[in-house]
Amino acid sequence: MPHPPSRYLAEGPRVGLRRFRPEDGAEFTARVRESRELHRPWLFPPDDAAAYAAYAGRLIDDPSKEGYLVCAKDDGGALAGFININNIVGGAFRSGALGYGAFAHAAGRGLLREGLDLVVGHAFGRLRLHRLEINVQPANAASIALARACGFRLEGFSPDLLLVDGAWRDHQRWAITAEMRA
Repeated sequence: MPHPPSRYLAEGPRVGLRRFRPEDGAEFTARVRESRELHRPWLFPPDDAAAYAAYAGRLIDDPSKEGYLVCAKDDGGALAGFININNIVGGAFRSGALGYGAFAHAAGRGLLREGLDLVVGHAFGRLRLHRLEINVQPANAASIALARACGFRLEGFSPDLLLVDGAWRDHQRWAITAEMRA
């Protein structure tokens, strides 16, 4: 699904980052439906128009959230995945929590890794955050490998941290600070 050229917030050799838009709903939800096997049981992104509209609306309108689409430059800007910074807190804390997912057609190609590096740089630069955290279910080897590859350090274990698929799930806490990237 090619896209017209657009300005990216950040750009790497193979991907560009841009914000969510209402008009991305059809492509986003189609990619989510194609990626169910990859995402489950870890992730449940919106897979229909109404759910996407609510999800994207929160990312667009809520100042405590930033949402980014990872676009594959060699594929006409097609959506390769998404990365969100949630629970952004300013003041002395200057922190946020990351959530992300690759789409099946782009998985295993390093595109989300490149996108996550761009988001971390954007968060520590333009957004002036100091710390980012990723909470990962312990059996989610792909997500743990991504956190590790992007320089996040394992900080601990939180039992029953997040409600996922109707149950409270244990998570590992991975984090990175601006100083770790310097």
